[in-house]
Amino acid sequence: MSVKIPSSLSIDIGLDDIDLDGDLDVKIPTAYAISIADLPQVDIKLRPLDINLHPLDINLRPLDINLRPLEIKPIDVSLRLKEIPAIRAHFPLNYKLGFSLFGRELAGINLCGQGQFITEPYQAYPCEPQPTPARQALINATTKPGSKKAAKP
Repeated sequence: MSVKIPSSLSIDIGLDDIDLDGDLDVKIPTAYAISIADLPQVDIKLRPLDINLHPLDINLRPLDINLRPLEIKPIDVSLRLKEIPAIRAHFPLNYKLGFSLFGRELAGINLCGQGQFITEPYQAYPCEPQPTPARQALINATTKPGSKKAAKP
């Protein structure tokens, strides 16, 4: 493969209209000529590429996997409550029951107060209404089954 490049090349840079004002007398050439008279010939040649493939020797040995049985020892976890703790929990309540039409309330009832969660033997606090005898008998019957001691009114 050969590449042909022209043998002569001329470039002309013209600076004809340069005028320097002042007292200096400077002679600046106004025309420049650059020429290339001769270029050497460039030859590009490709040599054959020698590729030698040697056989690849792969030896696969059988893989020996020895798995021992996995033993999982049992874990005994237990959580027991001997008895439910005696607590009296109070929580506020606020319910609203109402009728509305197109997002506007027509009628409504608000129910608010306090709820209690009691796991201790019930005895009314001084601020609470005292149970009636029938209610007290029911309380005594449901307080700790099998115990002979009942809650005092």
